[in-house]
Amino acid sequence: MPPTTPLYRPVNQQELDLIAGLGWQAFPPRLPEQPIFYPVLNEAYAAQISRDWNVPFYGMGYVVRFAVDTAYLARFPVQNVGDQQHDELWVPAEQLAEFNQHIAELIEVIAEFRRP
Repeated sequence: MPPTTPLYRPVNQQELDLIAGLGWQAFPPRLPEQPIFYPVLNEAYAAQISRDWNVPFYGMGYVVRFAVDTAYLARFPVQNVGDQQHDELWVPAEQLAEFNQHIAELIEVIAEFRRP
C-alpha cells in the first residue's frame, strides 16, 4: 500500500450524515456555492473551525480524520489561510470524486463539539 497522509475536516451534522450514507468512504459532492473542498492538515485547526464556527452556526460540530495517498496529494499545494497552523488543501469541487477515490481508509469521527 502506498504511503498515506492523515487529513482532517470540520463537518456539521448534515455533512456527517451524508458521509455515513456513503459508507464512511467518501465526502459528498459540494453545493453550487462551494467551489472548493478544503481538508485541513492538522487536528487542532479542524477542532478550532468546528468549535468556533460550526457550533455557533449549527449548534454542534465534528472533526473527522481520514488518510489519502500522499503522492496524489502532491497536486494540491498547501494553502495557509491565516495563523501558522491554518494550513489547508484546496480541492476544486469538480475533482472531489477523484479525490474520494484516493481515500485509503474509512473516515472516522475523532471529536464532537456541542453548544453548552
